[in-house]
Amino acid sequence: MKKEKTNKHNIVVYSTPSCPYCKIAKEYLKELKLKFKEIDVSDNEDAAQEMIAKSGQLGVPVLDINGTIITGFNKIAINKALGKN
Repeated sequence: MKKEKTNKHNIVVYSTPSCPYCKIAKEYLKELKLKFKEIDVSDNEDAAQEMIAKSGQLGVPVLDINGTIITGFNKIAINKALGKN
């Protein structure tokens, strides 16, 4: 019997449609078969303010993985936040 992968991680990706690193980050999470909530901060001022409050950054992407904030596409930091070495 095949064991289904479950997503035990709470992942939010703050992004914009025109950001190439946002696309790379989301594709990487999809490759890992992880579910995530995507928030487009280009048309949501409240979400943009939430992202800035969490990260101290205006730039995207910002990833919130189980409460760990990662700015930009940083594969090493993403893997660490996911518990992968």
